[in-house]
Amino acid sequence: MSGLAAAFQAAILTPEMAIAIFATIIAGLMRGYSGFGTAILLSPVYSTLWEPKAGVPIMLAMELFVSIQLVPRAFREADRRVILPIGLAASIATPIGAYVLLAADGGVLRRCIGAMVLVFGLLLMSGWRYHGSRPRAVNVAVGLVSGLMKGSTGMSGPPVILYLLAGPEDAARHRANLILFFGIISVISIVAPLLAGLYDAVALMRGAVLLPVLMVCVPVGARLFHILPVRWYKRLALVFLVSAGAFALFG
Repeated sequence: MSGLAAAFQAAILTPEMAIAIFATIIAGLMRGYSGFGTAILLSPVYSTLWEPKAGVPIMLAMELFVSIQLVPRAFREADRRVILPIGLAASIATPIGAYVLLAADGGVLRRCIGAMVLVFGLLLMSGWRYHGSRPRAVNVAVGLVSGLMKGSTGMSGPPVILYLLAGPEDAARHRANLILFFGIISVISIVAPLLAGLYDAVALMRGAVLLPVLMVCVPVGARLFHILPVRWYKRLALVFLVSAGAFALFG
């Protein structure tokens, strides 16, 4: 067996890849339906299957491709006055957070990712939301926290989602806001892993398998946005989020 074939078998033909494909299907449907879900679901799963330095960069690259697919329409529909300052602040803070990804112990970071996702899922389940105003200073603060999280864990979503979902906008506007934010931050988030050499042959092979799965499922989820009742989606999404957090925290 050649070296390339052996590497392919070790990277792709494994039980871990089967779990990753299943999680990617769910994440793609969530991302297309709600505008978020890729990082929050896949970061804990990939980090547990392959450890954070191997799993998070794959997810970040996939998020970039998905954003390219969704952002053009969202840019027209989103509240750019709110989202652009948040996205700019997050983009500035992301490289700082990336230092944690590169330097932290993999096991500790994986459990931190799991704990954050678990707490976020429980907060969504409880119905808690931020109910204050949205001045520029708060927008920037939320963006900075989100950027630090994005660089270190691959997840920028929890603070932004809890912040934005408290607003008076309808579901379509919320979805466009989230898509635009993730599109802005996805560009800068891959720079540090790329410069650090984390996109090796194994990462590229895994990404080549998982990205098409995600790209197929995202438009399916977008179609479900017009069909599936919101209450059904919320229940299923919360179950998957809590399960992913527990998987990383206790797995």
